[in-house]
Amino acid sequence: MTSWRTKVLPPLLAIVFSVLICSIALLISGSDPLQAYGTMIGQLFKGTTAVDTVNLAVVYYLSGLAVAIGFQMNLFNIGVEGQYRFAAVVAAIIGGAVVLPPVIHVVFIILVALLAGALYAAVPAILKVTRGVSEVISTIMLNAIVGGIVAFLINPDQFGVLTGNNLKTEEIAPSGRVPNIPIGDAKLFGFVIIAAVIGFAYWFMLNRTRFGFELRASGESTTAAAAGGVNAKKMTLIAMLLSGAVAGLVAIPELVGRDYTYAITSTQGYGFTGIAVALLGRNHPGGIALGALLWAFLDKSAVSLEQVDVPKEIATIMQGAIVLSVVVAYEIVKRADLAAAQRRVGRALSGGRPAPVSEGGAV
Repeated sequence: MTSWRTKVLPPLLAIVFSVLICSIALLISGSDPLQAYGTMIGQLFKGTTAVDTVNLAVVYYLSGLAVAIGFQMNLFNIGVEGQYRFAAVVAAIIGGAVVLPPVIHVVFIILVALLAGALYAAVPAILKVTRGVSEVISTIMLNAIVGGIVAFLINPDQFGVLTGNNLKTEEIAPSGRVPNIPIGDAKLFGFVIIAAVIGFAYWFMLNRTRFGFELRASGESTTAAAAGGVNAKKMTLIAMLLSGAVAGLVAIPELVGRDYTYAITSTQGYGFTGIAVALLGRNHPGGIALGALLWAFLDKSAVSLEQVDVPKEIATIMQGAIVLSVVVAYEIVKRADLAAAQRRVGRALSGGRPAPVSEGGAV
């Protein structure tokens, strides 16, 4: 466990640092930073932007959770991108080919997505535990391969339907759709409730189960975990499969809540965004939620910058600066906490009394 400073300060410092960098960039280009930021915030309260931001954050949240599960085991599952795209097309094809009772149909699609995501993650997982192949290399390769798989499956000669100039799967029947929540003129994904349940399940697994303890212990030190009777290879395999299963749900909010089909032009890049969101949220479900909301806000409000003659790419600069600085900020705060703990030990030893135990367990 870590102190509250280690959890809260790094992302806050990262955000402040990124704002400073973007402010300097805006000043150099002759723009007013306050006007730019005010325009972005104002955009949030126009039309359906606020609800659209939350809907996008739901997708980012699931992606961040998938990455975070791997991080807990010290695995860099960069293949969330490929896993969610593979799961989405498989779930869309199978979900569109059957008609089941309303609730059962939705559960069926979710289970198919979970299994498909885990199946695509099984390849790098098996290579990792049997041959020692880096999961980074194998998942990057599988990310490239998935584009060909999607194109093949959506081909009209296979399971695709040509609609205008776009190739897509058969539309999912109304029984397989998750009702949305009307908010004014906008509609909030009903899947937001399911995403919250998944986030709670992730927290409960890590902090209230033996498996979660063994997962975190193996991530900290495979040698120490093995000494305690934990099979590190087994934990690696399970962690990758779980990460892939959650990754399989990334595109499902849009599939069952808005599009009802998966097209060759469907949005890509959610998996890579999940890496940044997990880093910003420090692998904590609450932190990941806040990181997802921030990322979605920057994406949705960036278009408003053109109204004040500011390039919308300034939001991309801010996102990049956050990713760059959050890692540095975590290290700075971690070292500061360690130095403070060492000073407490020194004072305790010089005073001849036992050293107090900090919240994180350090003395």
